[in-house]
This record gives sequence, C-alpha cells and structure tokens, in this order.
Amino acid sequence: METIFTNARIVLGDQVIDGSLHLKDGRIAGIDTGASASASARDMEGDYLIPGLVELHTDHLETHYTPRPKVFWNPVAAVCAHDAQIATSGITTVFDALRVGLDDEAGVTSTDMRRLADAIENGVERGRLRADHFIHLRCEVSAPNCIEGFEAFAGDRRVKLASLMDHSPGQRQFVSLEAYAIYYKGKNKMSDAEFNDFCERRMAQAARYSEPNRMAVAESARAQGIMLASHDDATTAHVEEAAELGTKVAEFPTTMEAARASHEKGMAVLMGAPNVVRGGSHSGNISARDLAGAGVLDILSSDYIPFSLIQAAFFLGDVVEEVSLPQAVAMVTRNPAAAAGLDDRGEIAIGKNADLVRVRVEEHIPIVRRVWRRGERVA
Repeated sequence: METIFTNARIVLGDQVIDGSLHLKDGRIAGIDTGASASASARDMEGDYLIPGLVELHTDHLETHYTPRPKVFWNPVAAVCAHDAQIATSGITTVFDALRVGLDDEAGVTSTDMRRLADAIENGVERGRLRADHFIHLRCEVSAPNCIEGFEAFAGDRRVKLASLMDHSPGQRQFVSLEAYAIYYKGKNKMSDAEFNDFCERRMAQAARYSEPNRMAVAESARAQGIMLASHDDATTAHVEEAAELGTKVAEFPTTMEAARASHEKGMAVLMGAPNVVRGGSHSGNISARDLAGAGVLDILSSDYIPFSLIQAAFFLGDVVEEVSLPQAVAMVTRNPAAAAGLDDRGEIAIGKNADLVRVRVEEHIPIVRRVWRRGERVA
C-alpha cells in the first residue's frame, strides 16, 4: 500500500520542513520538500506531521479499571477504553504501568494487575488495540509482597521495563512528611491516627524489605532481559546505586543534583509532561522545565494525563528558550524509543515505521487530527 501526504509541516530530527511524505507498506519511503505532484496525495492543509508518540510510563490504565473506590470494571473493556484515549492523544507505542508490591490501602491486588496484563495480551492477539502495547512493572520495593507480585509476570514477553521505587515516608519523592501527608491523607481519606499508623507500618516495612527486594528484582530483571529504571532518585548516592544495578532510565529525579548525575552516567532522564505543563511537580520537587533548560532532560512521560505528552512537546519549545520544537518532539518520540531499544520507530526517517500524528495548533493547544500506526489510520 502506498500513501502520499503533501502540504505538511514535517518535524524531522533537527528541523521542520514544508513538504511531502511518501509511505509504502507501513514504512516511510520518501521525504521531499515542496508539494507533491501526485493527484492522489492527501492535503495536510499546512498541519504538522510528527512521529507517533512513545510513552514509557503511564499509570492511566488503572483509572479505567477502578474508576471509583471499590468499583472494578471489566478488564478487557478497561484496556480498550485506555487504548482509545492513548491513541487519540497521539501515542502509538505505550508501556502500560502495572503495580508490583501493594499495601492494604491500594484497593487492588496482584491478581488485578495480572488480569489487566492478560487483557492487554488478549487485545493485542485479537487486533482490538490501536496503539502498540508493552508492560512496565512499577516495583514498590518497600512492600512485603513485591517479589511475589513480580514473579506473577515471569516469562511474560510483553514486559519490557521495570522501575524500582520506594514511596515510603521520608524517602525520595516524599522526603517532606508534610507533602506525604497531603498526598496520602487526601488520596485515602485517612484520619490523623490512621495516617500515623500507616506511616509507622510503611517505614518499618521499608527498613526490612527495600534493600533485599531492590536487589532481587534487579537481578531477576537482568536475567530476563527486562530494562531497569530508577525512580525518584534524590541524591548522587541514589544514582550511584542505580548505575551499579545497570539502570538505563532515571525516572522523575527529584533534584537537579540527581538529574545531572544520572545524565553523566549515561542514563536517559525522564520527567512528567504534567510537570512541564503545570510548571512544577505536584510533590514540590524539581521542575522539568528547569532540567530542560539545563540540558539534562531526555524523555517526557504523560504519567497520569495521556494528552499532556503532546501538549508538553509543543509547549516546551515556547517556554524554554534552549529547546526547539524538533528537540521537544524528540523527547516524546525518538528518545524514549531509543531508550527502550525500539529502533524501528520514533522519528520521521526513511525505513522507519509510518507511525504518524497530524497536529494543528490552536490557541497554543495541539489538536490531534489524525493518527496512523504503520501507515494505517487508528484515530
């Protein structure tokens, strides 16, 4: 199959050109400046064409599976709803984050996570899904059942990434107990007494389980060829530990110190797109815009708002002088694809997958008008 798009603003790796794009058999076959002479060429009306977005860390699937406390949706339906929102946000490759290691207040269990993974596999096998789906295991190493949850995914070929995280009070993301209280008391509707008991239990669990679980998950991930990510590193010591474990991606470093150290170690530094759009972290940590300005931001993730990924890509070039539009787009396409070892996608280049997004910017908001994966329209 052959398709030609013309009259487009094509975002390449280092520049934006006005031109035409030739697709053949699901791949990019030609890139030309100027209008196409073909009568069958599709007019893009001056809209942008960018690569399909690559999302390495989204917590969004659970919101469809448990839309309200103690309400559980059909997992197949939840995956389909999640996939639809992902695709219409311009994301053509997604790593769905599933939790490993859960406390009693989580509201879900390891069995629920396995059900969601099975629903993802079912959707892929039956051709129901618009985006290309992989699994990212978010491993809470401070939880007693972390290893049990991780082992439930042994041999799952869709698992490509595992992040090592510790959300116990006083650690990493929540060095400030005040920030921890605001987050968890609001999220779980705890009284002061319940919150104090919760903190004591979590800190005791962290002291007992964090270190052995971190080592065990890292060893198992390496043996299975699963890429490792650190999470919420705050100090140079955290980064050194991550590097020793063979970590490839530094997710959400909380300080400039940790981000710089991760960058120097060759890790791809990932931050949240909502942080870019809002101008700061919801936990009071370092701003992603500051990291971009300092040249130590490599990848953006939508985290909890799928549309924030494309919004941040077009927004970042406007608010950070040091970042051009091609550089910002690379943070949501080429860079995450490269970090994940997906060398067939992530940029508009000859031979790459024809994963594309047609975008028109109105009132500073990118409007996703069309999405193609491997040359076929999916949104």
